[in-house]
Amino acid sequence: MKKRVTVKSSMYVLLIVAFFLCAAIVKLLYVAVASDVDGVNLKEFAASRNTKTKTLYASRGTIYDASGEALALSVNSYTLIAYLSDSRTTDMNNPKHVVDKEYTAKMLAPILEMEESKILEYLNYENRYQVEFGSKGKNLTEIVKKQIDDLELPGIDFIESTQRYYKMGNFASYIIGYAKTNDSGEIVGELGLESYFNKELSGQDGFVTYQSDAYGYQLPYVPSVTEEAKSGSDIHLTIDSSIQLIAENAIHNLEDSHDFDFAIMTVMDAKTGAIVASATSPNYNPNDLNTLTSYLNPLVSYTYEPGSTMKIFSWAAAMEEGYYKGEEKYLSGCVEVADVKICDHIKKGWGNITYDYGFAMSSNTGATNLALNENMGGQKLYNYYRKFGFGEKTGIELSGELKGDLSFKYKSEIATASFGQGVTITPVQMLQALTAIANDGVMLKPYIVSKIVDGSGNVTYEGGKTIAGKVMESATAQKMRQLMYNANYDGLSKIWQPDTVTMIAKTGTAQIPSPNGGYLDGQYDNIYSVAGIFPEEDPEYIIYVAVKRIVGSQRNVADMTTKAVDEIAAYANLTEEVDTEYTKNIITLDNYNSKKTEEVKNSLSENLRVVVLGTGDYITSQYPKKDSKVVVGSKVFLITNKTDYQMPDIKGWSLAEVKTLAKIMGIKFTYTGYGYVIEQSIEPGKEITSDSTLTITLENSINKEKA
Repeated sequence: MKKRVTVKSSMYVLLIVAFFLCAAIVKLLYVAVASDVDGVNLKEFAASRNTKTKTLYASRGTIYDASGEALALSVNSYTLIAYLSDSRTTDMNNPKHVVDKEYTAKMLAPILEMEESKILEYLNYENRYQVEFGSKGKNLTEIVKKQIDDLELPGIDFIESTQRYYKMGNFASYIIGYAKTNDSGEIVGELGLESYFNKELSGQDGFVTYQSDAYGYQLPYVPSVTEEAKSGSDIHLTIDSSIQLIAENAIHNLEDSHDFDFAIMTVMDAKTGAIVASATSPNYNPNDLNTLTSYLNPLVSYTYEPGSTMKIFSWAAAMEEGYYKGEEKYLSGCVEVADVKICDHIKKGWGNITYDYGFAMSSNTGATNLALNENMGGQKLYNYYRKFGFGEKTGIELSGELKGDLSFKYKSEIATASFGQGVTITPVQMLQALTAIANDGVMLKPYIVSKIVDGSGNVTYEGGKTIAGKVMESATAQKMRQLMYNANYDGLSKIWQPDTVTMIAKTGTAQIPSPNGGYLDGQYDNIYSVAGIFPEEDPEYIIYVAVKRIVGSQRNVADMTTKAVDEIAAYANLTEEVDTEYTKNIITLDNYNSKKTEEVKNSLSENLRVVVLGTGDYITSQYPKKDSKVVVGSKVFLITNKTDYQMPDIKGWSLAEVKTLAKIMGIKFTYTGYGYVIEQSIEPGKEITSDSTLTITLENSINKEKA
């Protein structure tokens, strides 16, 4: 028998329902008019759900060499992806996922330089919507992307990004440094100038804030807020790529023939303090960071005992203090200092010799006598070394600069400090100190950035000649130049004499400290170095070279250095008639204008490599010009009275030679790599027109003799 629902029970139910309904209405009214509910600002919450902000990344600035060639720039790069899910495809006649995995792997393998089996591993991942292809599929160039696009493979796509590209690979790599793209898509400098000037290069990111629909798309007709990105600044260096190339090749050739721990060759403009080249080994390719083995830039971050190059400054200190007498004699060989016996490298010495001659012979006993003279002593020698810039940073625009160590106290330490033992320096400090010798006592601060230009074209920073101080009298500097000439031309050895220009120099052979105390005594446990200034009469360049623990001899370092100096002198047109047995290797060019092409070609071809441009019977111009001094084997360009230029075979030519050729012919050219030409886009013998563009590929290991 069913129970009857009374009217009274129904009323209770209706009252309960009505109560909850009223409570809900009150809550809705409260939410509608209140700004906060349960501690949450509803307007901000709604806005945050529908407002999107997108970062507009600033374009990173470019790093240029002294001539305006880009060395580091930002380029588009691509990550290869493959869509595996068949849910992307709605029409099998136009598939949007990878259909034939084996064929796809076969076609991609040669382009990515991967094994087909490895690509198939990625393509056969289960339950993946899309996959990438590891490191081989990242940072792809526009050229590689186009090669893959042309295959028209279903399901293959790209993620576009920006990466830093270093046009000439390991060319000046420790100077330029490198920058990487982080997880948020921002390029950040991590070494060298890329790191030191990261803020300037980065610019300022912008943003766009907009209202979006439920799917995240921007709502039309709704105002957005945009702050445009500000491009990063461009940095222009003092690096002369032609001189840098000479230094790079010199180090590379030494590396090919001998083992060593490290080598550095740096060239400075003697009149301004600008670093025009700095090559090192080991170095690295910033496009492939797997080649990076050390984060230390040898120019500023390597400290070591300099050896006898320091005698330049201990002799100068004695002159500055006023007690130096160059013709005064002393007994060379060995001298007792406290409980230490200090000897010349030839222990029996040279008998009673003058201090001037002692410098030429790199006498340790001479340096010791000068340092321990009652007018000098440890504190004064220390003060002079500091005055010459040692023991403190130069302030060059490079990260990681160290200041070295000038700690010496006891007599034996003062003595060894006078010939560069027991104290440590950096190469850039030596270069800075040498500017005082080249500039009559005025020391110049080294610099490597000529200017910084912001995204609007405004010059925000300008580097240039900066005087660090008058650190020695003009007479002292002039006397030291004379002594350095004697050291290189009348001293221990003549292996440091270039063929085509007079270089004053002081060499060093430094021992390497042992971790157990004392010094290593192995056959190759030395650092060979040279501090050179050339030309002697009017110094243009300062060169400093140091090589640690070379499995070879000082002669190997000397040959590398003098050859580089000759090449720099030829490039800068500094060659001269030097008083050596090699003067027969120098040719002074005549004026060949209006002379018959064949006659001039035949006469010059005996000693020079003649490049004739045009088929005319007469010469209208030449390069190098009249009275230029060139080394036997150099190239001479003869321009004839017909401008029907044909492309010569330029394989084995240097970049500087190609630049000269392109300038003469009035054509544009582009290049990749560094070293000597191994490929040319215009075939030899093909006629050149005004719209021709030459593309060359350079490589460091080319045998240039054939050119």
